[in-house]
Formats: sequence, structure tokens, C-alpha cells
Amino acid sequence: MVRRYQAEPVAAHTIDRMLRNAVRAPNAGFTQGWAFLVLDEPRDLARFWAATTPPGTSSNRWLDGMRSAPLIIVPLSSKAAYVRRYAESDKGWPADEEPRWAVPYWHVDAGMAALLILQTAVDEGLGGCLFGLPPDRIQAFRAEFGVPDEYSPVGAVTLGHPEASAQASGSATRRPRVPLEELVHRGQWRS
Repeated sequence: MVRRYQAEPVAAHTIDRMLRNAVRAPNAGFTQGWAFLVLDEPRDLARFWAATTPPGTSSNRWLDGMRSAPLIIVPLSSKAAYVRRYAESDKGWPADEEPRWAVPYWHVDAGMAALLILQTAVDEGLGGCLFGLPPDRIQAFRAEFGVPDEYSPVGAVTLGHPEASAQASGSATRRPRVPLEELVHRGQWRS
């Protein structure tokens, strides 16, 4: 994850490629219950940071670095789209029934789309960082950008050309990677 960027903008064809790949992510019932807010104009980026930064937050290394990104893509998910889709005749759930899944696939599917954005960014020689929006700032975000209540941001992805002097930072530099043999269980859970 990159947390500091050069001022150079991301080419329009690269943004389009990231979005074309994102909408090819797997999604339950081929619902495609996602949307993507693309912010690549300085004015829109400033509006994003103003809407999502809690009042009284002072400047800090993380925030200053993230604010240097020339592009933010906000993946959004729609639970309502999944409810509507699964009420269709080929799925047969009663209309407006609460989904029966153990996990909210509308968020999972939008997360997979976000991953494809990040992977495409790496393929294009860019860096990116997925982060969550503060829950108490989501209404301000919605109001600022006219996001319908049906859609929920699953996070935001900053993207751009990594600053040359940017060093790896964050938890990955302080915590070791958990060994694969502790995470993978073949045929039986083993502790």
C-alpha cells in the first residue's frame, strides 16, 4: 500500500482500464450491485478530504501523504440491488426478503472490484491504498457528492505514481507475516 504520491496525474486510459477490470469482478447472481465514484480533479479531491476528515483533525504524516494522491476511486455497494436481484424468477426469493447469506456479498463483491482496481494499478506501475471512511463522516460524504442512500462506500482507494522517496510504512513494517502453515489447513483444521 502506497501512502505518498507524486503530483503527476493518472492517465485517463489507465483509469478506464482499472474500472473496466473492476466491473469484471465476481459477483453473486451477476447482480453488479456496485458503483464507482472517480475523483481526479483537484477541486473534487479537496471536497472528498473536507467531507471525510473529522473536524479538528490536525495534519499528520498519513493524512498528508494520502492527500497527495491525484486520484481517488470510491467503490460503493448496494444491498438493495442484491435484494431485487434475488427476488427475480431465476432466484425465487420473496420480494424484499432480507438476504439469507452468512456474509453481506454486496460488500464482498465491491471489495473484489476494489482489489482488481489495485491489481491493475500495480500492472500500470502505479501505487494505491485502500482505506475506510470514518463512519461518522459517511453522511457528509454522501451529501457532498450526491450519493444515493442505496449505495454505501466500502472504502476509498487512493491511486497515483508513488513518490520516489516514499518508504514502506504501516503495520507491515512492524509486524511479521504470519507463516502460511499457520493459516492454511488441509483436510482438517489443525492448531
